[in-house]
Amino acid sequence: MFFQSQERLCLFIDGTSLYSASRNLGFEVDYRKLLQFFRSKSNVLRAYYYSAVLDTEEYSPLKPLTDWLVYNGYSLVTKNAREFIDHNGRRRVRGNMDVELAVDMMEMAPHIDHAVLFSGDSDFRRLLESMQRQGVRTTVVGSIKTSPPLIGDELRRQADQFIELADIATHFMRRHIENRPPRNAVPPVRHPADQMSEHDED
Repeated sequence: MFFQSQERLCLFIDGTSLYSASRNLGFEVDYRKLLQFFRSKSNVLRAYYYSAVLDTEEYSPLKPLTDWLVYNGYSLVTKNAREFIDHNGRRRVRGNMDVELAVDMMEMAPHIDHAVLFSGDSDFRRLLESMQRQGVRTTVVGSIKTSPPLIGDELRRQADQFIELADIATHFMRRHIENRPPRNAVPPVRHPADQMSEHDED
């Protein structure tokens, strides 16, 4: 890994993508340790976390996580997701945060030296290319060790640096998970809330 202690760095975390990759690899993320890990490497100006939430629920199971993030160094970006039934009669949730993430990264470009993206979505390839043209180094954190790989080849090739999530997981692993999701499982919108309920006890 190539980081500089004095560089201005910003984290952009696609919550659903990180949740899906970490669960597939068999661990839960400790978000306090994740932020500490990158602060030990560089000057972290901001850490964005993106998540869609269902607007049909009076109380979202994601709320414990989002509340914790807000008070512990993260900039939380959310929007309402919508629930629908697909052609097979299965419940699905749609809530894409790509635009919000791209806008924030572009706005931060003049103020940072290094952008770290937690996502596997190849749609972000052009975004990284634009950041590089503005002189910002780019790192993508994802996984090719999952089955199937949860990062697009185009995104991985575009980044100045690719970090395999499994290789750094020990620095911010909360605990191992025995039961991994099925290969074709769709990551839920209401993702890591269950793991945050114990944080206040740490």
